[in-house]
Amino acid sequence: MKIALMDVGIGLLAAAAALRRLRPDADLVLSSDPDGMPWGPRTPQDVTARALIVAEAAAAQHPDALIVACNTASVHALTALRARLGPDLPVIGTVPAIKPAAACGGPIAVWATPATTGSPYQRGLIEEFAGGVSVTEVPCPGLSDAVEYADEAAIGRAVAAAAARTPEDVRAVVLGCTHYELVGPRIRAALQRPGRPPLALYGSADAVAAQALRRTGERPAPEGPAEGSLTVLLSGRQAVLPAAALMYDEGRQLRAVGPVRREAVHER
Repeated sequence: MKIALMDVGIGLLAAAAALRRLRPDADLVLSSDPDGMPWGPRTPQDVTARALIVAEAAAAQHPDALIVACNTASVHALTALRARLGPDLPVIGTVPAIKPAAACGGPIAVWATPATTGSPYQRGLIEEFAGGVSVTEVPCPGLSDAVEYADEAAIGRAVAAAAARTPEDVRAVVLGCTHYELVGPRIRAALQRPGRPPLALYGSADAVAAQALRRTGERPAPEGPAEGSLTVLLSGRQAVLPAAALMYDEGRQLRAVGPVRREAVHER
């Protein structure tokens, strides 16, 4: 089995690591776009064009399914990706986990990029799945970029600023950008209030990994042999995991499990 994941950058690591845990025997293809980042400030048309390039590079590896491990690409490009690559290749989008978070009864906060915060897409999800629950939308300027480059100081500043905009009584936080899942413990530590129940964080990685298996007709087999390979594509060029990826547990897990294909040199 081979599963491909695409994102503008290393936000795909969380879903890739979730797949590794479910199926350590699966071959993974990680396709990202360092030449085109960031996608957030681009127009929807530009995002779609870049996403198609990244997706087609992944599809050329003949995966059994493609995960769009990026909220921005899922919002703007999912329909175009499915039209271009389907129906033979299942394309799984990423949706912020507002529905399960709202089930806790609230209040909840949704941390997202400034472009996504307040967008019709996010507001629609809140109206559909969080009716009657107090929801605060929290923009997190600079956080995804700081995570992308593993800039510890910038991560700390962005998390602290977003935490200051988050009401103290929230019971759950939706991580509305896949990059945020890589620093989940830091976000929880910044928000946890003394004497309150443990704060719940809701990401999308586990859900999209499980959906990819369902769409391919496979079942979880975490006890399987750790023999899955790893192919890394940077704007279509074969490479190895970027150094920043190895600063996170998820990146180190991917490097540690299974043989890694090293046909190409490091990106310049």
